Amino acid sequence: MDALDRVVKPKTKRAKRFLEKREPKLNENTKNAMLIKGGNANLTVTEVLKDIYAVKKPFAVMYKRKNITRPFEDQTSLEFFSKKSDCSLFLFGSHNKKRPNNLIIGRMFDYHVLDMIELGVEKFVSLKAIKNSKCPEGTKPMLIFAGDVFDVNEEYRRLKSLLIDFFRGPTVPSIRLAGLEYVLHFTAVDGKIYMRSYKVLLKKSGCKIPRIELEEMGPSLDLVMRRTHLASDDLYKLSLKQPKGLKPKKKKNISHDAFGTTYGRVHMQKQDLSKLQTRKMKGLKKRPAGKSAEDGGATPKKSKSA
Repeated sequence: MDALDRVVKPKTKRAKRFLEKREPKLNENTKNAMLIKGGNANLTVTEVLKDIYAVKKPFAVMYKRKNITRPFEDQTSLEFFSKKSDCSLFLFGSHNKKRPNNLIIGRMFDYHVLDMIELGVEKFVSLKAIKNSKCPEGTKPMLIFAGDVFDVNEEYRRLKSLLIDFFRGPTVPSIRLAGLEYVLHFTAVDGKIYMRSYKVLLKKSGCKIPRIELEEMGPSLDLVMRRTHLASDDLYKLSLKQPKGLKPKKKKNISHDAFGTTYGRVHMQKQDLSKLQTRKMKGLKKRPAGKSAEDGGATPKKSKSA
């Protein structure tokens, strides 16, 4: 039995809170990523992991020690680290003669590897090399994907989904204009993937809408796709399944016409008009049935003589 599966019932309040955080929820927490350095990682791979960790913070865990493992051959160590740190995303860096400057990006489903794509770093420019102002930590980026291959090729389509999961950050209810200051741009052309990061500068334009300029901030990566390990269609469909509590309930008696106008049908019970409250006037005041009959049979009063 795995060491992390032995806890059945918590004995302390701290352990109870720890297990409650990992329980299934209708609204998931922000996905955390773990960045792991392989046993033979060189300086370039180490700097790439550090820069991506700086971009991903505070939703990332950096393992500084080297871990001798091969994710495409044995995935047990990745699954152990995922369960230990409660991370559903990972980035593994390694270097060897056959695959130099190697990055493996992937995600987990139920603490098991779902998708995994191997990328090779051909060119790298670090955050420190570009002497410009940086965005503050935890800034939610705007993701831009350029290239038809992201929508045509299945492997690139999965890579696009994986990159969105990795860099999207927390879900926010509203966004202010000044908060849109960080752009991550991915371009796929001629079998290569270019990753660029920019800082958005809002300049004066003489009107309410500011003039926008992009200033390169770093890191900058030129990547090439190598090996892939994609989940089957059934498993991928199962990972996308939403609980019934999140599905919107169907609204009855509501229809829409061709112009988008909403019509609602209201069913009302039969009303008793005798109990309807009318305006309180002396002429509309209700009288008993016997008194009204007597008044109807009586002769009108004679007028007083002068």
